[in-house]
Amino acid sequence: MEAGIVGLPNVGKSTLFNALTNAGALAANYPFATIEPNVGIVPVPDPRLEQIHEHMETEKIVPAALKLVDIAGLVRGASKGEGKGNAFLSHIRDVDAIVQVVRCFEKAPGGEDITHVEGKLDPVRDIDTIETELVLADLQTAENARPKAERAARGKDRDALARLAALDIVQPLLEEGIPARKAAITDPEAIRGLKFLGFITTKPILYIANVGDDDVNGEGPLASKVREHASGVGSEVVPVCARIEAELAELDDEDKLEMLADMGMDEPALNKLARSAYRLLGLQSFYTAGPKEIRAWTIPEGTKAPQAAGVIHTDFEKGFIRVEAYAVEDLREYKSEKAIKEAGKMRVEGKDYAMRDADVCHFLFNR
Repeated sequence: MEAGIVGLPNVGKSTLFNALTNAGALAANYPFATIEPNVGIVPVPDPRLEQIHEHMETEKIVPAALKLVDIAGLVRGASKGEGKGNAFLSHIRDVDAIVQVVRCFEKAPGGEDITHVEGKLDPVRDIDTIETELVLADLQTAENARPKAERAARGKDRDALARLAALDIVQPLLEEGIPARKAAITDPEAIRGLKFLGFITTKPILYIANVGDDDVNGEGPLASKVREHASGVGSEVVPVCARIEAELAELDDEDKLEMLADMGMDEPALNKLARSAYRLLGLQSFYTAGPKEIRAWTIPEGTKAPQAAGVIHTDFEKGFIRVEAYAVEDLREYKSEKAIKEAGKMRVEGKDYAMRDADVCHFLFNR
């Protein structure tokens, strides 16, 4: 699963990306420092992996991961091509969720002035600027898609009829500046058509309040404005001081713990960010565990057992017979898989089983 990091220039977006992916050097302080999108893989912090390891020897532990795409700064007018906006917007279309970095600090550490592209700091205006550009880009998509859909629909093409049904609902909203995710669509064909259209504003959005090092928990007035806005649109906010996180990313574990304590933080804010992005995408983890590796696998909530097996290998899904599963909590209580079986806690599930979060699984399949 992929999330695209967006934001206006000079909000600390690329600094955050570097910290998340341990990329090293801090980003340059000028617009469009990231001309092509960078891609990084971020492990999702998961204490359950260590809980499994406590009762099972293994050679390595592999956490779930989130792919992040760092997309260069958008500006007002991006939907019309300003600031190379068309190229940047095309990259956003390919991700599953949007993570918007919003500047919530007046000056950089040390008192350095960082120019705001709009001239004045206002996080809610910045959010609205990005949202407006994404809505305008979707409106352009809708206007371009409609004539083709109408022509094909005259011939009773099912896919075209589905696209047209979705456009009839969504396009009027876009014309009013309302994102496509606000559309109330219940018709299955219109829902199907919406997927064909690839609107950016159907994607869920998570806000990152990039705070100063004097407000690491995001309790100041600027971060509070972002939190209030997010609450109003049913989203989440994670306060992050990108500069601190970049420094933490360079430290060994002992020094990292010392710095966290000095800053009054219980863990890096990036841990919270990774977990929030995971929730935003409606994901959960199941585990496979053995002497070679203990691994977390990522699936959407509600995934059935054969499709979960297919995440490991397509042959597992094709030849699926059944899955033997137990919960991480069962392992913590009974200490071994043998004891779990003896206690009758090892479940045998078939093709219709909807996977539960924190299942530890053994899949049986025909080769």
